[in-house]
Amino acid sequence: MFEKGGYIVYGTTGVCEIEDITSPNIEGVSSDRLYYVLNPCFKKGNRIFTPVDNEKVVIRAVMTEEEAASLVDEIPSIEELWEKDDKLRELRYKEGIRSCNPRDWIQILKTSYLRQQQRKAMGKKATTVDERYFKAAEDHLYAELSIALGMPKEDVKDYIEERLKKR
Repeated sequence: MFEKGGYIVYGTTGVCEIEDITSPNIEGVSSDRLYYVLNPCFKKGNRIFTPVDNEKVVIRAVMTEEEAASLVDEIPSIEELWEKDDKLRELRYKEGIRSCNPRDWIQILKTSYLRQQQRKAMGKKATTVDERYFKAAEDHLYAELSIALGMPKEDVKDYIEERLKKR
């Protein structure tokens, strides 16, 4: 169980702060079951109530600062997803987003970026699938790194570039 005030990754919603852990007084909800009250960090206006023992949605702790720095250092060695079939690649992208695994997000970013560069070199536009999943993976990765590293989300890209240049 996580602690009140802590940060978690909650499925495809992304990084959330645990506002409370309570048994809500809601009709039809068992009063002996504990729920997290979550505030998504980068999607304002939403509040999520989810059972502490929820097994349907991936719930995990946000990585530590050390884990975040280490992950950034690993980026060059993380392999792309080279799937020739467009439908299978999209399926792999979708699975990668749903996995809530930052390494999977990096694979998606690297793959879609390289595909966009290849298409550009051939005088073609990027596919909407590559663009959509690139954006989703970037949002999830930058959100988590932002919280883990204690910096604004918009500074994460520069942090990654600078850290990789020093290597």
